[in-house]
Amino acid sequence: MDALDHDLLTAARTGDTDRVRAAIEGGARVDVRDEESRTPLLLGGHVEAARPRAARRLGLALVAAALLAGCATGTTEADPGDPDASSAASGTVATPGPSRAPEGRTPDGTLLVADFGSDTVTFVDPGRDGSGEGGAPIASVKVGTAPYGLVVGEDGRAWVATAEGVAVVDTRQRTRLALIPYATESGPVTTGEYRGGGMGIALAPDGSQVYVGVNVPGEDGTVEVIDTATREVTGTARVGMRPFDVDVSPDGREVYATDHDSFDVTAVDADTLKTRRMQVAPYGTEGGLGSWLKPHYAVVRPFDGKLLLPFEGERLAVLDPRTGKVTVERMTADTHQHGATLTPDGTLLVVGTGPIGPDDEGPSLTVRAPDGSERIVPLDGPHEDVAVSADGRTAYVTGGFTRDGYGNAITVVDLDDEDSEPVRLPAGDRPLGIAVL
Repeated sequence: MDALDHDLLTAARTGDTDRVRAAIEGGARVDVRDEESRTPLLLGGHVEAARPRAARRLGLALVAAALLAGCATGTTEADPGDPDASSAASGTVATPGPSRAPEGRTPDGTLLVADFGSDTVTFVDPGRDGSGEGGAPIASVKVGTAPYGLVVGEDGRAWVATAEGVAVVDTRQRTRLALIPYATESGPVTTGEYRGGGMGIALAPDGSQVYVGVNVPGEDGTVEVIDTATREVTGTARVGMRPFDVDVSPDGREVYATDHDSFDVTAVDADTLKTRRMQVAPYGTEGGLGSWLKPHYAVVRPFDGKLLLPFEGERLAVLDPRTGKVTVERMTADTHQHGATLTPDGTLLVVGTGPIGPDDEGPSLTVRAPDGSERIVPLDGPHEDVAVSADGRTAYVTGGFTRDGYGNAITVVDLDDEDSEPVRLPAGDRPLGIAVL
């Protein structure tokens, strides 16, 4: 069952008329059945005993929305002869390449980026064999002001941290399903590097919870817990300042916020929401908020649960969250570093944004093997974050960057062929967060 069908059943079960309409207009099947073989109309009938007026509205909504969406037979198909059919059916607000937008579901391997310079996410065709060659943006969906991080679940739903709240996007149908407001007061909705609102975001291993780091300018931030079934904030934990990144332990028992302006990582117990702060400052904390030498992004190593935090292309801080102990390994890129991810074989990819001092090197992608050996791939201009293809052979590096000098593109790096040149792929408006669908 896909995400829209599940949303329709849930909305019918709870009597949520607006959500019923949104699900059907997005492409949900009105004849879908739950695990007990009940249709949305049958589920709506169960509301009647307690809320008869709501049940009548729900029944009318199911019928009317189905007819308006062209779903009376339980299917929605675009007219191949209508060039605007795909966009209209999917609810997109922009189609960067109208002739490229696929009809029906979004193909596997498509890239999804958060457009920090706008209020959208953009779907990008990665080109021939995912190489970037011949690729281009295919559609954008409005999500909310200045989207930063994003994460995609196995059900195809993307959770996007914006300045306004967490947007829920059905990536298969390319439509926004909801915008969940934050419980934390983070000031007026603004844009730019220091805006309040969501930053890092992660999913629990079982997909039941979303954890989003909320920046409160000038103060400690929070990690908010969202129930993915009800789309409601169910808990809040206080963390450090500017939670750039959020990660989850392999067993799902702890959540980690990388607190940029606090020089630390906050561990949050996923059950009790109790917290522990662990300093990660291999250069010390001198300079405070004005220092460049602070943690930005982390990855969790699957086999031992330790966090890897790169600093300045010189030092890799390895944090054991059980003890709070930090060990440091040497790195070689000699450049300011932000985004990081792991390939399936344990290779660490780290984005170098460029120099902060006269002796630093330029932007790069560090490809660090499990044995600690490194290959440095030069990049053209500052970049921010990185994702890797399912087969681990291709890296996609976003050119958005949180500071000035950004570009509206993705750099595609072949991880197998050391002699190949990176390919620049047009993508969105200041793309930051990225995922491979």
